[in-house]
Amino acid sequence: MRNFLRSCLSSRRVTRVVAATLALSAMTIASAQTLRIGLAEDPDALDPALARSMVGRFVFASLCDKLVDIDEKLNIVPQLATSYEWSPDNKVLTLKLRHGVTFQDGEKFDAAAVKYNIERDKTLPGSSRKGELAPVTSVQVVDDYTVKLILTTPFAPLLSVLADRAGMMVSPKAAKANPTNFATHPVCSGPFKFQERVAQDHIVLERYANYWNKDAIHFDKVIYQPIVDATVRLANLRSGQLDIIERVATSDVAGLKSENKFALARFPELGYVGITINTGKGEMAKNPLGRDPRVREAFELSLDRAGIVQVAADGQGEPGNQWVSSSNPFYAKQHPLPKRDIARAKALLKAAGVPNPSFSLMTPTNSDGQKVAQVVQAMAKEAGFDIKIQSTEFATSYQYADSGQYEGYVKNWSGRPDPDGNLYNFYACKQSMNYPGYCNPKVDDLLNQARATVDIAQRRKLYDEVADIIIPAQPIVYLYHRDWLWAYNKKLTGVRTIPDGLIRVQGLKM
Repeated sequence: MRNFLRSCLSSRRVTRVVAATLALSAMTIASAQTLRIGLAEDPDALDPALARSMVGRFVFASLCDKLVDIDEKLNIVPQLATSYEWSPDNKVLTLKLRHGVTFQDGEKFDAAAVKYNIERDKTLPGSSRKGELAPVTSVQVVDDYTVKLILTTPFAPLLSVLADRAGMMVSPKAAKANPTNFATHPVCSGPFKFQERVAQDHIVLERYANYWNKDAIHFDKVIYQPIVDATVRLANLRSGQLDIIERVATSDVAGLKSENKFALARFPELGYVGITINTGKGEMAKNPLGRDPRVREAFELSLDRAGIVQVAADGQGEPGNQWVSSSNPFYAKQHPLPKRDIARAKALLKAAGVPNPSFSLMTPTNSDGQKVAQVVQAMAKEAGFDIKIQSTEFATSYQYADSGQYEGYVKNWSGRPDPDGNLYNFYACKQSMNYPGYCNPKVDDLLNQARATVDIAQRRKLYDEVADIIIPAQPIVYLYHRDWLWAYNKKLTGVRTIPDGLIRVQGLKM
């Protein structure tokens, strides 16, 4: 009997071991088939025409291919368009389209689809792409795989615009069938198709079997998980629940470098971290900070940008006072980085008649935004500012910025290859991302001239003139330019670090 019991117990142990081994194997297989990406926020609308958030662009990188893309050196490279050609007067852009591409609903991608998408971006209510495509007056279908974009004037940023959301192609059939709620079930032409979304929890994409570049895709699913807390995001990577995370907390960089299991990618961004100030959007702009440029100058002078980079970003960035970094050819050298000057700040506040101004500073609930807000709060206090931090869920903060329900806003911008992408939508009158409510006809004229000029030297001159107006006005107080920081399992290969900061799934393998 004892031998029988021992035999049974031994068999049960073997069964459990076998079962555990099989379960582990199944988990390993599942892990190999599913790529799990940790995001710092929950994206806004999953419609390229409406979307504005950087994390939304991460999801679009798997969901929606573009007409063209950029590479590590910011060169324009083919995607859905295989080649392009400008007319001699730079008013017509001819695109040759890739053959054999279908949307994720099986519909054919062709010149008619491009025409539909460009026109949709320009006319859809609430579209954030209208300003980006304003010079495009019409789209001409030459044949099934040739399309011409007709412009009123030369438009230097157009190809860089088409390398982002304005160049993303959605299925005309799906968009027409669901005109008001397309974002709830987007249909594009990328390698993965939409499966489900649970707000604040996850977005699941399935592999599209008929993707034109399917040999570059090595996962069956991509799951995006928004995890606001950087420490929790990293803990999920370490536990194996995630394969790659974006925006690693700068305080975790040193520790990660000593961990053999993970790799760290670090590269400079094209954008900036700044504080957007409500200067003309509704009732909440009617306060000393919003109304008086002297108060905004005092606020800037109360800040030590290098100190902010060291304390809030652990040195992982470059102090900056403009929409591009000092190494960018379009940096306005006549406006160098100002030094902190508390005495001058106090004098400006006294002259403005508000020695102790108070304002609320809205910040998303992510770790980076919170740290920046706290450091700014402490620094500005020395000059007399009383800042109340208003922690707000990421998507909600966009809604408040849209409607003018804020006074100051810690806002990060991922940046664009062309300086127009860091300027036009934020400063041109009534543009979709003009959160300050700023409007100056002279600035509009200069920005439009810069858009219509292909000569680099002339564009630099025009942007210098823009800087001469905007920097003293301070609708946005620029703080620094981040280093993109990703961490990922070393078993994940094919990771590309392109300055727009997006994780491209093509070529990724586990």
